[in-house]
Amino acid sequence: MAKLIYTAIMSLDGYIADADGNFDWSAPDEEVHGFVNELEGRSGTYLLGRRMYEVMAWWEDLDTSGEPQAIKDYAGIWHAADKIVYSTSLEQPSTARTRIEKAFDAGAVRALKESAERELSIGGAGLAGQAVKAGLVDEFRFFLSPVTVGGGKRFLPDGVGLQLELLEERRFGNGVVYVSYRNKDA
Repeated sequence: MAKLIYTAIMSLDGYIADADGNFDWSAPDEEVHGFVNELEGRSGTYLLGRRMYEVMAWWEDLDTSGEPQAIKDYAGIWHAADKIVYSTSLEQPSTARTRIEKAFDAGAVRALKESAERELSIGGAGLAGQAVKAGLVDEFRFFLSPVTVGGGKRFLPDGVGLQLELLEERRFGNGVVYVSYRNKDA
C-alpha cells in the first residue's frame, strides 16, 4: 500500500501563502530544491487542487536550458508523474499524464493508495485538507521558511487534531528547516 504524503513550504506561522495570495517568500534555493527533488522523485502520482495544478502546470513547457540542475531535475520529475486534478471548473487538462476528477472521493483515494506502487503526493491546501479530515494522509513533510506572514492560506485546516510521530529533520543553509511526521491516526 502506498503512502499519501502532504508536502508544503510554509511560514513559521503556518501559512503557504500570505493574505494577498503571494508565496514568493517560499521559493526554495538550490540546496532545498535538490532535497525536494529527492523526496518528490519517489512519487508516482500527484493529487492536486485546481489552483495548485495551475501553478504547477508551469513545469510542463518550461525551457530548462540554462536553468540550474535542480530545476532541470524537477521538470523531469513533473513530466514522469501521473496527475489527478480535482476541479469543478476545469474541463480538460493542459498537461500530459493528467486526468480531471470533478469531486474528491475519499473511497477512490483509499483504493488508489491500495493499488499504487509508488508514493502519492497531495498538493493544494483545500484538497489536502479534505484528505486530512478523511484520515488519508499518512505523512506530513513541512519545509519551514524563516518568515512569518501574519495570515493567509493555512497549511492545515482548522478543527483538525493530529497525533504525529517525528520521522526526520534537516536544517538548510538558508534557514529553512525540514521536518517529516508520520500520522499516527492514519
